[in-house]
Amino acid sequence: MNNNLKSNVKKHIPKDWLCELRILARLGRETFNDIIRTGWVNVIIITTMAAILMIFGACFRTALSISSFSKELGSALEISVYLKNQADVKGVKQEIQQFEHVEKITVIPKEESWTKLKTEMNLPNIENPLPDALHVKVDKPESLQPVFDNIKTIASVEDMSYAKDLAQKIELVNHVVKTITLVVIAIMGLLTVTIINNTIQLVIQSRKEEIEIMRLMGVSNWYIRFPFIMQGAFYGFTGSLLALIPLNYVQNGLVNIHKYFMVPTPAHAQNLVILVMFGMSILFGAVGSFWCIKKHLQV
Repeated sequence: MNNNLKSNVKKHIPKDWLCELRILARLGRETFNDIIRTGWVNVIIITTMAAILMIFGACFRTALSISSFSKELGSALEISVYLKNQADVKGVKQEIQQFEHVEKITVIPKEESWTKLKTEMNLPNIENPLPDALHVKVDKPESLQPVFDNIKTIASVEDMSYAKDLAQKIELVNHVVKTITLVVIAIMGLLTVTIINNTIQLVIQSRKEEIEIMRLMGVSNWYIRFPFIMQGAFYGFTGSLLALIPLNYVQNGLVNIHKYFMVPTPAHAQNLVILVMFGMSILFGAVGSFWCIKKHLQV
């Protein structure tokens, strides 16, 4: 009964937003003071973070370009389908269109192929021996083999072919690029957390007595933790800002390569890299601080 009365009373007590803003301002000042106390070490931390983030950003941005090149090359691959004599070309085309991952089908009538061949070679006046053909384009290189297997089951198909080795190499390149990107992310996260952890540990040691006094006074754990977490996030954010300078040169170089080979640049690639870089650096910085606090303060 008493608990219900207390909760009802609390609901009717107006929140002092001004007080909460003052607390936030106080926490902001504490964060700023902790950064100032760290002194010249800040320069080492931020530049190290920037170097790590620059490597990550460059690898990630390059991976997006390589994937774009692979996709562009893979989209040029087609499955050549050769039909039996008297086969219903329209019917086979409609059947293939029902398969998943099929983007486009081009019909090459045997008369057209024969006429083109006779213009290129000196052939005797014989009956056209070529079959009707279909060129099937799929949405991505990985889809070539599944679509190939599906078309093979059609009774009217005489023979088929596609650049299988090239498709496998493109798929392998995509797989390697994705793996390298994940490894770089893992290394970046580990290095960032380690650097932030060691830095926050130094700050904690310098403020140990002050923190003990605050704990004895009944100050909440989150009030003690917040400035350290914000300091770690600050290092991540500032390191990302500094990493933007070399990353811009990487972006310009890759754009020029795309233009040279006339391959479209991935849409919003640079914005995606920047967003991910800032998000991960701030997250890893905050997480590194939080783990250090739990380990050394037990709050």
